[in-house]
Formats: sequence, C-alpha cells, structure tokens
Amino acid sequence: MVRLEELTKGTQVEGILPNNLVTIVDAQWHGSDVVELTYKDASGSLGHELVFRDREPTLELVTEGTPWSFTADGANFRLVSEAYRIRLAHLFDPLLAVHTSLVEPLPHQITAVYGEMLTRQPLRFLLADDPGAGKTIMAGLLMRELLIRGDLHRCLVVCPGSLAAQWQDELYQKFHLPFEILTNDRIEAARTGNAFAEMPLLIVRLDKLSRNDDLQAKLAQTDWDLVVCDEAHKMSASFFGGEIRETKRYKLGKLLSSLTRHFLLMSATPHNGKEEDFQLFMALLDGDRFEGRFRDGVHVSDTSDLMRRLVKEDLLKFDGKPLFPERKAYAVEYKLSDLEAVLYKRVTEYVREEFNRADALGNEGRKGTVGFALTILQRRLASSPEAIYQSLTRRRERLQKRLREEELLKRGSSASIELGQVLDLEDIEDDLEDVPSEEREAKEEEVADLATASRTIAELQVEISLLQELEQLALQVRRSGTDKKWEELSKIILDFRLQILDYELEDPNQKSKI
Repeated sequence: MVRLEELTKGTQVEGILPNNLVTIVDAQWHGSDVVELTYKDASGSLGHELVFRDREPTLELVTEGTPWSFTADGANFRLVSEAYRIRLAHLFDPLLAVHTSLVEPLPHQITAVYGEMLTRQPLRFLLADDPGAGKTIMAGLLMRELLIRGDLHRCLVVCPGSLAAQWQDELYQKFHLPFEILTNDRIEAARTGNAFAEMPLLIVRLDKLSRNDDLQAKLAQTDWDLVVCDEAHKMSASFFGGEIRETKRYKLGKLLSSLTRHFLLMSATPHNGKEEDFQLFMALLDGDRFEGRFRDGVHVSDTSDLMRRLVKEDLLKFDGKPLFPERKAYAVEYKLSDLEAVLYKRVTEYVREEFNRADALGNEGRKGTVGFALTILQRRLASSPEAIYQSLTRRRERLQKRLREEELLKRGSSASIELGQVLDLEDIEDDLEDVPSEEREAKEEEVADLATASRTIAELQVEISLLQELEQLALQVRRSGTDKKWEELSKIILDFRLQILDYELEDPNQKSKI
C-alpha cells in the first residue's frame, strides 16, 4: 500500500489509470487527506485527478528510477537463461547427447544415431548390427538426444527378462535416464489401476507382457513417444498351410507399433533364412509396404531405408583400425572308434524312427514336445559318451516308472497313454531361454526323459527295450575309456601350449604378443 505522502514528483504509480503506469509531474495538497495530482501517462499525455486518502490501498509505487532499470533477482534470471540455453543447445552442438553422457561412442554408433535414426521423422527402424556393436549404447544415445530436443517424454523398452536389469543399469549409469522395471508389486500399487500410464520411463519383460492379456489391454490405453524392442527377432511370424501363424510375441509387436510415434527394433539376427518370414517381421515397421505373402519376382524386398546391418568386419575405430581382431575358425575332423561309430549310428536310427512316429501324432503340442526332446538327445550324443549314457539311463528309468503306473491303472497293453509334459509349440525354444542355466538343464532333462511318441503301453514297452540296448552299448563305450573327440581336443591344446613354450624360449618378449 502507498501513502499519499509518497506521491511526489517523478514517482511512477499504478492504480491512477486502469492498466496503465503514470509518472507524477506535480502534487498539490488540499488539507491532509486530499492531493491533486498532475501526471503523464505512457503516451505522454497530461492528466489531473484528485486522490483521497481512502484510495491508498489501490495504489502501488513501481519505481523511482528509469522504466528499464533491472532490479529482478539475478539468480532466477541466471536459472531461466541457462534453461533456455540448454533447450537450444542441440542447434549449436550436433552431438550433444554424446557430450552429456558417460560414454565414448564408436564411429558406427555415432553414424547410427545421428546419420540413420535422428534424420527419420517419425522413426520406424531396424538396427541389426552384429553382436558386440553396442546396440544398447545406440538406443541410449537416441533417447538422450530426443529428450534434449523435447521430443521424448514417454519411452518404453521391451526386452527379454534376463536383460531387464542390465538395460536399467546402463541407461541410468551412462545416460542418467531413471527407467523403472514393471513388476507385479508396481502393477498392484498403481493409483489409477494402469501402471503404464503412471510410469513415463518403463522397462517391460517381453514374455511377461506377451502372455498377459490384461496387461496388454492396459497397455493399449496408453501412447508412447518411443518404443524400443530388444532381441526383436523373437517377435516372429510364419506362413503355415497358406495362412499366417502369428505368435503371441508377434501380436504384441503389432500392438506396440500402433501405440508409438518412434518404433525401434534391435536384433543381431533379423533374418532366419526365409524371406517370407522376414517380410512378416518387417511388416511391424511398415504394414502397408509388406502386406501380403512374399513371392519371388513379384515383391521387391529392398529394406535399406528401414534398417542398418553392419557385420563385425565393418566395425572400425576412429583411427580406421578394425574394432574386433580377425577371427579364423576351422573345423577339425576326427574319426570315431568302431564302438563309438556303432553307438552313434544306433542312437541316430532311434531318433529318426521316433521323429517319424512323432509326425503321425495328432496332437501338435505333443508332436512338438517329442521333437524338442529328441533334439536334446541328439545334442547329448554329439557331446560325449558320458553325456549320452546318462541321458539314455535317465530316459529309460523315467519311462519305466511311468510304464508301471500305467500298467497298474489300465492293465491292458493296448490302452492309450498320455506321457510327458506338453510345451507351447510356438514358444517351444523360448520357454527356457530366460531361466538360469541349472534350471534350464533340469527342465530340458525332464522333457527329454518323459516325452515319447508311444501311444499305447505295448509301444512304450518296445521303446524301453530299445533304450536298454542303447544304454548297454553306451556303457561299453564308456568303460572302454575311448573318447575320440576329447583326444583330438587334448592334442590341439597340447600342440598350442608347445608352440607358446617354443616362442618363449626363442624370445621372452614374444609372450606378450601371444
């Protein structure tokens, strides 16, 4: 509040004229409660007005100096100016995210973000560089750059469960992006009932989301500025019987593609060798271009504007030297012993016969499970005589146990049986991918030991007899102490050690070069 005595010559006052600032030219008092003011408004026009004491609450003294004097808070002004400078920093520093992150990116990472992805608006892109290229770093740089430019407020990362914590750590430590991982507790604690809407920076496990319809229904109610899918080749689909077989993960990919402006897929193995399946995969990025089944001579599969793939040989340092040393791999041939060759032949015949019987099964889930079990058995056969012996023994013991149960229950050699665990056919390989190695091995053994194509008790008895013969043959190989694969490997290791010793004897400095 201003007192009338303060209205002196040169004072600037608000409240005399509506929404206007006036400068006092002269003040004449009439008694102690009334003053006659002569003032000049913003346009320079003079005016006169009697001001009574009761108007003091409506008046405000603005300043006694020039109208453009600076008397604001300097700290606040510095804060605002710095914020505005940061907002426009990308206009003056083309690699701002690089300079504000705790990373030292390589040339191919910089070109991916600033040469391939940021130039695309909106971004629909597949980053398919070889393993070890640092695709997580590239995704983090993209997020950071979009955030600086004001183009990113909500970001969703979908990745395999085993990689969720790694994504969270790298994004926070290297880019200071505080992503949260979607957990059951966080879902239940959501204030609005939809955790997706409450968490702007979110990491979700791929299978947790793809196999939960309720979560997908909540996800469908949200929208995102950027969605990143790691190991995106898992979102696969294929043609079967002239129709498209879409996995749950592929359906999730289609949903994600419709909820975001920027959509980034990352995979080191985007192509499984079938052009038809690859076209379905690329339809996640551009459904119109890759609509319909691919046919040679009709469809053009140029995807250069939607993806980038660099193999390890193309990855270079700033000095032009290869990022990875040259790798030379070669296969070492060796000849099995006579007894090993017989075991290999007999087990392979057993596996081939079981595959043929599995093809005749009407249950697709059981057929796929039997095929998966036989594949594991083949893997153990190629591993070592000890591994195949243990696998055959476990399989024979577990099938015998189930046979006794079936005989007690049904008491008929022609009675049908349902054996073993049935895996989801579309995810038969991926069900075990994100579990620890010990748990995965135990699960594989359980499936491999119980899955069988035998449909009756009589067929199961015949299979057990055959397994007993194979087990005895594997035991003979084990007791013979012959393992040609290990002998050849031991010879290679020994030769290599001898080469190292020769180098050291000739020149001790050679040790550091090996």
